[in-house]
Amino acid sequence: MVAVGIDLGTTCCCVAVWKHGAVEVIPNENGCRTTPSVISFTHTRLIGDAGKSSLDIKNTVYGAKKFIGRKYGDLKSIDKYPFLITNDENKIKICVDYKGEKKLFSPEQLYGMLICRMKEISQDYLGVKIDKAVITVPAYYNDAQRQATKTAGVLAGLEVLKVINEPTATALAYGMCTKLNNNSKILIFDLGGGHFDVSVIHIRENNDFQVKSTVGQTNLGGDDFDDRLVSFFVQDIKKRFKVDVSSDFKALRRLKTAAESAKRLLTSSNQTSIHIDCVEYNIQYNRIISRRFFESLCSDLFTKTISLVDKALLDAGLSKNDIDDVILVGGSTRIPKIQSLLKGKFKKITTSINPDEAVACGAAIQAAILSGNRDNKIKGLKLVDVIPLSLGVETARGMMYKIIERNTPIPCQITKDLTTLEDYQNAMTIEIFEGERALTKDNNLLGSFDLKCIPPAPRGVAKIDVTFKVNVDGILSVSARDRSTGNIESVTINNQIRLSQSEVTKMLAEAEFFQEEDKENKLRLQSRNQLESYVFEVKRSIFEDEVKLSDEERVLMVNELEEAMKWIDENTDCLREEYERKLTELMRKWSGFMRKMYSQDYKPTVKRQRSENYQPELSEIETVNIEEIHDI
Repeated sequence: MVAVGIDLGTTCCCVAVWKHGAVEVIPNENGCRTTPSVISFTHTRLIGDAGKSSLDIKNTVYGAKKFIGRKYGDLKSIDKYPFLITNDENKIKICVDYKGEKKLFSPEQLYGMLICRMKEISQDYLGVKIDKAVITVPAYYNDAQRQATKTAGVLAGLEVLKVINEPTATALAYGMCTKLNNNSKILIFDLGGGHFDVSVIHIRENNDFQVKSTVGQTNLGGDDFDDRLVSFFVQDIKKRFKVDVSSDFKALRRLKTAAESAKRLLTSSNQTSIHIDCVEYNIQYNRIISRRFFESLCSDLFTKTISLVDKALLDAGLSKNDIDDVILVGGSTRIPKIQSLLKGKFKKITTSINPDEAVACGAAIQAAILSGNRDNKIKGLKLVDVIPLSLGVETARGMMYKIIERNTPIPCQITKDLTTLEDYQNAMTIEIFEGERALTKDNNLLGSFDLKCIPPAPRGVAKIDVTFKVNVDGILSVSARDRSTGNIESVTINNQIRLSQSEVTKMLAEAEFFQEEDKENKLRLQSRNQLESYVFEVKRSIFEDEVKLSDEERVLMVNELEEAMKWIDENTDCLREEYERKLTELMRKWSGFMRKMYSQDYKPTVKRQRSENYQPELSEIETVNIEEIHDI
């Protein structure tokens, strides 16, 4: 039994194994070390190179990685795909003609077919049964996408030992082929076919790999560069030949293939030419594309990658000068402009690692470790990933109370205490959110559960311990425990309600855009909650025996407090300064009552007026009880 590492890319897949003290990338039957992530359905099922060569465009599925673990409502621009994407109760299904019948396949099934293909390639090459694997995913895959990936592995007949982030796998591969210094800080720049990730990783002593930060962007990768070229080709054909091919999938497929080829050729030459026959329109399209033109066409996308690099450094609390090495992963990192931008920013760029194979190599190392391989080269390796989005619960006035901060290393378990918001509350609904915004309405609801049988007590007395636990695969479970009774309720988050990758990226962008607004909203709600808490606290204290107020004074103060509560209820959207002003007024009135109360017990002696140079004798200095000062 052998465990392998599988990298399921948007455009290509790669599989590797740890063998005889080194990583070996496994080639397919054609001798290629990568296999296209394409499945074609006709009278049979063609996967890989054969599927990519199929002429049946409407039944050839590619880019399944963009669909897995996502809901139908998350998808945008589905019309650009030649195959039919259907909605099945907000779940994505791909409809194809297979053996003369209409068939619906889920993304998990399609992903499972690709994994199974990698499994078969491995078994044929190694001559042994493959039953375990480590599968890589983009750093910004959420719980639903990770769970769906594990499901796909099970469908392929594999035990998925672990789902790890692609940048983290790359760091492992880098560590095995490079002589590391203690406390090395590296940046993984992962620009693949369908996504972009940046991760900052700290390699400590004893090969301890710890992720410091990670950021990502969907719809930013090789496919988007290709689409820019295709869009230009479509407009150029329309201008020169008065023909619109934007709805012709066969013509678009030819243009897409030409764009991919041109992009690759421009990495080593300054210009290239394309030649396309559009038989349906009886035209021949020829065009020369220069590297400079391609770079200007995609300049905003290139710039966006560098801005995300800056974001990753900021999250990690590092500067560009702190980075010892930059590792390039993904075929799109071969673009000269990308390398030029990075070389102008960092002191060292490593291009010696194969960007198409690095992720699979790292996965193979992790697979060997988890399957019990005792090779001394990998025995001491330790891997620590992080949480991509903050996790928390809703508190008073819809505020987001973060239990686990973004970029916290996993696995982790953190407990914080909550309390009741109302007097004699006997149950509490705990709602769990993920996101970076100050208010829960702007974040994503993951789930909720009720904690019941809380002993009735005044507001703020009950203490509830809320525990968030994230395992090594990034799966979240939440529990709540009443300290007084020991009563416990818990929930494991259902992966069907987790965020899509695009929602994660959008949420982070919104958090940055609305940062100042969120800060003010948070301060405003804190002021309101402080005012409300003060009202309840004073209301309880005025009936205590230690507080020596007359009945008339108590009634007067109760009326003041009730008016304050009425004012709070009627002024839900006041400015922060208004809540602070109201709180100051109440504190001044309550302080007046307290001063009057203590003045009945303590009447200081009035001293005679002294000259400036007067020095009191010891007998004239009044002795004040320290406990009395504290009481006042």
